[in-house]
Order: sequence, then structure tokens, then C-alpha cells
Amino acid sequence: MPAALPRDPDEAIRTIARALSERGGHALIVGGSVRDELLGRPCRDRDVEVLGLGLDALSDALELFGRPLRFGQSFECLRLPGLDVDFSVAGSTDLDFSEAALRRDLTVNSMAKDPLSEAILDPHGGQADLASRTLRATDAQRFGEDPLRGLRVARLAAELEMQPDRALLALCGEQDLSAVASERIFDEFRKLLLRAPRPAAGLRCLEAASLLGHFPALDALRGVPQDPRWHPEGDVWTHTLMAVDEAAALRREDENDLALMFGTLCHDMGKPERTQIESERIRSRGHEARGGEIAAAFLETMRAPTRLVGQVEALVEHHLAPALYPRNSAGPRGYRRLARKLEGAHVSMELLARVARADHWGRTTEAALARSFPDGDRFLADALALGVAEAAEPDVVKGRHLLERGIQPGPEFSAILGRCRALQDESGETDPERILDQIL
Repeated sequence: MPAALPRDPDEAIRTIARALSERGGHALIVGGSVRDELLGRPCRDRDVEVLGLGLDALSDALELFGRPLRFGQSFECLRLPGLDVDFSVAGSTDLDFSEAALRRDLTVNSMAKDPLSEAILDPHGGQADLASRTLRATDAQRFGEDPLRGLRVARLAAELEMQPDRALLALCGEQDLSAVASERIFDEFRKLLLRAPRPAAGLRCLEAASLLGHFPALDALRGVPQDPRWHPEGDVWTHTLMAVDEAAALRREDENDLALMFGTLCHDMGKPERTQIESERIRSRGHEARGGEIAAAFLETMRAPTRLVGQVEALVEHHLAPALYPRNSAGPRGYRRLARKLEGAHVSMELLARVARADHWGRTTEAALARSFPDGDRFLADALALGVAEAAEPDVVKGRHLLERGIQPGPEFSAILGRCRALQDESGETDPERILDQIL
């Protein structure tokens, strides 16, 4: 019968560490959890590296507490059921921690904590780098063992609000991201956009490391001019960086945050193709629709979830609506139609308004600096008044209404319901019988 572990993860690790010590192993808490503890940040994940034991011997020892699961391909780890801790071993049983830590990417991630003595092991100067807010490679020769590290550095620079040194930026620029699985790249973008207080710092890091070329849709934004009346801050890239940071301040820690962030990041991707200078005026006609297509392709290349791709495409295509609808005195019909289109992409009018707000505040106009967006305020107020801020109006005509009129299910059934829905949105009619009278 396996021994029961304490419910507290830290105490459970100490219990396991004592058992491993009796078998000649030295368990150490390593990686980001040590770094985050020293920074006073919440610890997201706990990793334990065991010196002095091979993986099979570690697995046998963990059998005392349950049946460990093996996972990972290039780097195998073990995990006990019910304990969210990854256990691994050093590359060789005779390595000390200083040598074992050389395979880790950054000095701030190359520290360890002894769970029994609580001593911090810092052979490569991680604590000094935390104090100076500097990111440095632990071992320049081994940094490129995982090309994803070039992107990961950018993400950590923004998440930890630290600055990569010149040598690290040069190493990042040498990484071939095309050799990295698309899903891993998407995951780093996801973490950057959801975790960083100001994600633009990570995007600037990609630019400084000459890695933007791996993402043509982003790279194309640099140097694209904008009308200074609406965008005195500069080119499309500068505006996008400012808007992304504004969007980060509008996150709600809910399921829509990722669509908000990617929608803002991608909202002007159509401008490089559609921007023209006409009589000293700069215009980008049709950049919203084209931008939606480019944004979808950008996300599909990273194999993003299909739902997210659809959300972002809709947000980009309609991101001007919260400013234009009030300005053009759009009526209830227009609002209902838009809400219906967005609903099909799992987007609400409220979410669209947040993307538009980030767009309008990510500038240096007088209104942006004053944190003012009256058109967006009115757009959302009108949507709320019509009951379509969070979702389109429910269909008034249901299948049962058609059955009551003797219409049997078949090819025309859904088509009739679609025409009823369109008339409802067009007219605002709420009586199913009146709608059917006009349709049939």
C-alpha cells in the first residue's frame, strides 16, 4: 500500500526528498518556481530534479508513494497521481548541481532550493541577475539546444519585466524558429499575451533579436505610415505595441482574454497591403476585412484552436464598428445584425468594444491620453439598451412554430428559420406569428 503524502505540495516534496535521500538521491526544487519565490511571485509549477539517481532508480523510489507516470520524449519526467510536481534526473548520476544547471536556459532559471535545508543553490549568478533585472544565458554553448528559447526569452522579458543582455539577444537571433513545432510557438505567444503586464516588451525583444522575420504578418507592420491626425504616435508597429499594452489592462482573467489580446495584436494586419498616400492623406481602405484574413492565416500557421481563429478574424474585421456605428448614427437594425454576425464567431459586442478601446487608447491623441473613447461608450450603451451586448437576441421563431403550421423537417426547414431570424433582426419584431406571416 503506497504511503500517503501530505496535501500541501511543499510538505509532500519534503517527504519525498527524505525518502530519496535514504536511497542516495538529492532532491532539489529547480527552475521557475525558485525564481518566482525569490521575486515574491506566485509559483505556477514545481519541478524537482534529483541528483545521484537514474530515472529507473527514481521511479522505483517514487513507488513508495504511488505509481509514477512517465512522460516527455526528449526529456523524460515522472509524476505521481494527485501531485502537480514533475520529477526528473540530471543527465548523469555523478553530476553536481552546478554542472547539471548548465543545460538550463537562463541564469535566473538555473537556481535550486533544497527542500530539506531550504538553502538556495546559485552556481551561475541568478540572484544577482534578478537584482539587476537582467536576463543572461546560463551557457552560451548549450543555449541553442532548444531553438524555442529565442521566443521564450522574449516572453520572460515581458512577464518578469527584465532586460536581456546583448549577448543573450545575439543568441536569440541565431535560433531557427522554423525548426520548432507550431504548437509550441503558439503556446509562447499565449503566455506572453496572457501573463505579461505589458506584452509589448516581449514583442520589442523579438524585434531587437531580429526574430520578427519569422512572423511576416507582424514584421510587415514596421514602417507602415499612418495619418498623424489619428495616429501621431507613429507607424502601425508602434501603434500595435501601444494597443497591446492597453488591451492587457482590459483583461478580465476569463475565457475571452486570449481573443482580446490576439484580436488587438492583429487588428491592423491589413494595413501594410491597403495603405495608400492620397493627396498628402494616408488611407487604409478595406484593411479590416483583409486584416481578418491575414490574422486567421497567422493563427492557423501556429495551429491555434479553431474557435480562437474565428474569434480573432471577426474582431479584426469589425474592430472599427464601435467607433463608426455611433458616428454614423446606426440604428437598432444595424446593431442587431452585427451582434448576430459576431455571435456566429463566438464574439460579443462587449468584447469587440474592448478591442476597439485598446485600439483607440493605444495612441498619443489628446483623447487617448485623456483615456476618453466616447464613441465606444455610446456603442456599448446602445448595445446594452438593445439587449445585444453579450449575445444576439434569441430566435423568436422556433422549430415548433413551423411544425404547428404543418411544415415538416427537411431541406427548407432551416432555410425558413434563417429567413425568420433575418427578418427579426431587420425589423425588431418579437411576435413569431407575425414574422411567419411575412415569411410564408
